[in-house]
Amino acid sequence: MSTPPVPLDDDQIAEALATVPGWTREGNEITRTFAHTYHECVHLAVYVAAKAREVSHHPDITITWQRIEFRSTTHDAGHVLTERDFDLARHIDRIAAAAGAEPVPDSAL
Repeated sequence: MSTPPVPLDDDQIAEALATVPGWTREGNEITRTFAHTYHECVHLAVYVAAKAREVSHHPDITITWQRIEFRSTTHDAGHVLTERDFDLARHIDRIAAAAGAEPVPDSAL
């Protein structure tokens, strides 16, 4: 049986955010948007979903024309941020880079 995820406090969240450049905090979620063709965004969502299933931690995914947004929070710990969210963010970044997705800066959102 795995141990339950532990919520991070604000200082821990700030430290963890420093390890995932490009991700931003919005309340109790971290979020990042990438640009790619619509069909490649769909493929990217499938790859991330497969990894999420493997690590048993699932982001919210929104696909619009040539954009894909990922949001992560730990639902089963009460919709809070835990280390699982930042681990998943690193997985998403690697998958997006391998797929050729371009990070969308916050100023372009």
